[in-house]
Amino acid sequence: MHFEFFIENITKITNIPLPGLDEQLRMAPPGRSKMIHHYKKQMQSSKKASVLALMYPDSQHQMQLVFILRQKYPGVHSQQVSFPGGQNDATDPDLLYTALRETHEEVGVPPTSIDVLRPLSELFIPPSNFYVHPFLGVSKQMLYFTKEEKEVSEIIEVPLKDILSDDSEGIFAVRTSLNQTKEVPAFFLKNHIVWGATAMILAEIKFLTKTL
Repeated sequence: MHFEFFIENITKITNIPLPGLDEQLRMAPPGRSKMIHHYKKQMQSSKKASVLALMYPDSQHQMQLVFILRQKYPGVHSQQVSFPGGQNDATDPDLLYTALRETHEEVGVPPTSIDVLRPLSELFIPPSNFYVHPFLGVSKQMLYFTKEEKEVSEIIEVPLKDILSDDSEGIFAVRTSLNQTKEVPAFFLKNHIVWGATAMILAEIKFLTKTL
């Protein structure tokens, strides 16, 4: 998708009602929809986090979306593809600030280079007990990324057209936090399987951008 076309039609993305669970559950791990009501009590004591889905033009003025591959660590999201983001700190004034701060820290893009378009639908991640608040943002310039070596193994730049293609979706075998192999709906982008919460957020972004 060309950058100028995206910018000219950006109000469609900012004004359309969010599909929420309808799109999220389309890419949710098996059994998640049946368990939603069981998580309500757990959600009350969940940790808050936020992520930023950041779009930007490449050198050919085609829209891209940036992801990170997390480093290997003793946690449930080890070596998973995600959006830049993280846990809300006590000193953060709000969750948008958290998303922008973490994006700056993890991929080196300052908040001054980002226009935040809108919040996306929140979602709960049972394995890590995080209640995640995603935001959608755009930069109107080419971006040059610097990864935070301790947390980020790789920065992954994906053309928006690849995400919009239905060929990017399928059922893939992944290793879960319980060290089990499970088949899940996911995106396959730049030779990486994007699944779980990131895929659920991405499904909503795909829905919004397909309206353009």
